[in-house]
Amino acid sequence: MLEAVIVDDEIKALQSLSWELTNLSDEVDIIASFTDAREALDYLEKNTPDCLFLDIEMPAMDGFQFIKNLKNKDFPVVITTAYNQYALQALKNEAIDYLLKPIDSDDLEETIAKIKKFNAKNLTVERLEKILLNFNSESQSKKITINTDGKLVFLNSDEILYAESDGNYSTIFLKDGQKILLTKKLKEVNALLPESSFFRIHNSYIINLNKIKEFLKTDGYVVLESNHRIPVSRQKKSDFLDML
Repeated sequence: MLEAVIVDDEIKALQSLSWELTNLSDEVDIIASFTDAREALDYLEKNTPDCLFLDIEMPAMDGFQFIKNLKNKDFPVVITTAYNQYALQALKNEAIDYLLKPIDSDDLEETIAKIKKFNAKNLTVERLEKILLNFNSESQSKKITINTDGKLVFLNSDEILYAESDGNYSTIFLKDGQKILLTKKLKEVNALLPESSFFRIHNSYIINLNKIKEFLKTDGYVVLESNHRIPVSRQKKSDFLDML
């Protein structure tokens, strides 16, 4: 499914292209449409569609100015206009295609084919990472995403025993014995972990509350299911007991 965004100051032209796209193929989904270029720029700064259909003749900001102000350019742009003199300029602005209004359905089919081909070739590491992160954030059983050693690692809370600080580095200890070294301070790691399951029990340690086997009150230690002994700082003891 191609997720498309349309920007056109003429509402009738916008509605017409939306109708053409949705009726031409069940593989195109219009996720947003705008008659205001500024609103479209704000949206595209935070969202990455599979393609953008952009009108040229717009008040306040024309299509080429729009492209120059576009911070996120990780998707193909299709220029739409009623004037054919913009074709060469469209190509110079790295548009993937150029559609002349009124848009012919055959031309639109060819454009969609170009978009698919472009996206297949340009599925960069950054785009794939965004897809994976979006998928994970939308899944019902959200996993913890760890970015380390040039790869994304997706973990269930149940897999993590605890995390330990080592200055500007941290290590996550898993129940299967594996360790994941991160170039992050423990404070940053703490922000990645769900508050309902994890607690920073000491300046140097975060533990999985579901993995506690014993709490040695006199000694000030918790013992995890793995038999690791983790110290409880005096400052954290009261909050820790409240969590339990």
